[in-house]
Amino acid sequence: MNAAQRSSSLTRGRPGDRLASSTLTKQKLDAGSASSVDASNAAGLAASTAAEIPSLESSLAQSIHRLSVLTGRPPAALSARMAAAKPIPNPRRLPSAGVPADVLRNRPDVRLAERRLAQYTAKIGQAEAALHPSVSLTGSTSTTSSRIGDLAKRSTIGWSYGPSVNLPLFQGGSLRAAVDVARAQRDQYFVAFMSSVLTALEDVENALVSLVKERQRSGQLATAASSYREAARLSRGLYRAGAADFLDVLDAERSAFEAEDALLQSRASAATDYVALNKALGGGWEKPVAALKPEVVDVATGPRWRRGDDLR
Repeated sequence: MNAAQRSSSLTRGRPGDRLASSTLTKQKLDAGSASSVDASNAAGLAASTAAEIPSLESSLAQSIHRLSVLTGRPPAALSARMAAAKPIPNPRRLPSAGVPADVLRNRPDVRLAERRLAQYTAKIGQAEAALHPSVSLTGSTSTTSSRIGDLAKRSTIGWSYGPSVNLPLFQGGSLRAAVDVARAQRDQYFVAFMSSVLTALEDVENALVSLVKERQRSGQLATAASSYREAARLSRGLYRAGAADFLDVLDAERSAFEAEDALLQSRASAATDYVALNKALGGGWEKPVAALKPEVVDVATGPRWRRGDDLR
């Protein structure tokens, strides 16, 4: 979002530069030191640059509306708050990665895979227990009375109890097959658990490498943008003095804008990589979720009587 705001601000600043070049070219044309081609090119570039602004503003507004809806608010709820362009976040310090065991403890997907493995491991013991005889004690009580007060008058009470023994004499094959199935399921979820662990470690390494390299790239792009801005300034000065061609000015301004835009995109990518690294580390799940306060509170939902209703 901040990257889109800064990109829109950068593009809005281009028509001013284009207009200044167009004005300068028109003055040189009136003085006879520039051609009509240069003046037409300068005016066309100023108009085409201004035409890019509405599409960028539309995309920015749609992003704000989507963010508002994702937070459970009306589409225009965050428009005033996001109106002013803010700098792209640039965290200076990397989040603490800790040891690999911290990643396994923090990531919800890894914890889910571990709990499923424990569940299907316990099912092996359940299937093996079915291979052995089992003894249970059951009992029942019955009466013919329809009301509690008639239990001692005109009623009969019957009861029974006794043990029951289950001997799996003729089910050995199917029960042993159930044990094999339970073990196969345990192996399946063990492979899934190991896969989730390796995927988590891979996500951490990829996000860490991307963040470090993108920061190095941003540093180089900042140097390039500064150099191109200086080149554009010098080109305009030389063109004003009649020592450079207008095409040199256009080329220098285009290179300066492309370098500025690449720097903005690189800083946005670095911020995204920082978020991806925190996500890969399982960050943000340490604090408990406040689930005690309901989202909807029902009030006055009891029965209501209108005047004149029969209450008998």
